[in-house]
Amino acid sequence: MGARPGARAYVVRRSTAGTIAAMSAAPNPVFVESVDTSYLEGLVGYNARRAALAIIAEFLPRMAQYELRPVDFSVLSLITHNPGITSRQLCSALSILPPNLVGMVTGLEKRGLIARAAHPHDRRAMGLHLTEEGQSLMRNAEKTAEQLEFEATSQLTPAERKTLIRLLQKIYA
Repeated sequence: MGARPGARAYVVRRSTAGTIAAMSAAPNPVFVESVDTSYLEGLVGYNARRAALAIIAEFLPRMAQYELRPVDFSVLSLITHNPGITSRQLCSALSILPPNLVGMVTGLEKRGLIARAAHPHDRRAMGLHLTEEGQSLMRNAEKTAEQLEFEATSQLTPAERKTLIRLLQKIYA
C-alpha cells in the first residue's frame, strides 16, 4: 500500500518512559554534500580551540621525549623564568587549583627536576627551583616548543604572530 502524494511520513519511537511517540520526519530529506562551517568559523572560541588542538597534536609527541604534558611544561617554564616561585603563585598564574598542583609538583620533584627551598620572606611558603637536571631538560624542551611554534605559525608574518598573541591575551588576561 503506497503513501498518498504529499503525505508526511512519521517515525514511531518508544520514549524512555515506555510510551510511544510519533515524530514527523522531514518531508523531503536533504543530504549534505559539503559541510558549511561558516557560522562556527565566525566564533572566536571555535577558532581558538581549533588552533590550540592543531598545536597540541604536535606538542604531545614532541614533549613525550621529555615525559612532559602541556601543564608540566607550563609549570616548569614558570619555575625556569621565576626561580623561587611558590605553589600559590603557580596556581594563580596558570589558573590551577591547589590540589591539582600538589601531585604535579611532587611528581616533578621525584623525577629530580625541581627542588623546594624555604621562602626567605614567608616561613609557610616553599620556593620552587629547577635542579641542574631540570635546567638541562627545560633548555631542550623550550627549544622544542619554540621550533613547534615557529612551524605552526609559519603562514604568519612575525608581526601577525605578535598580533595574534596580543589579541588572544586580551581575551583571557
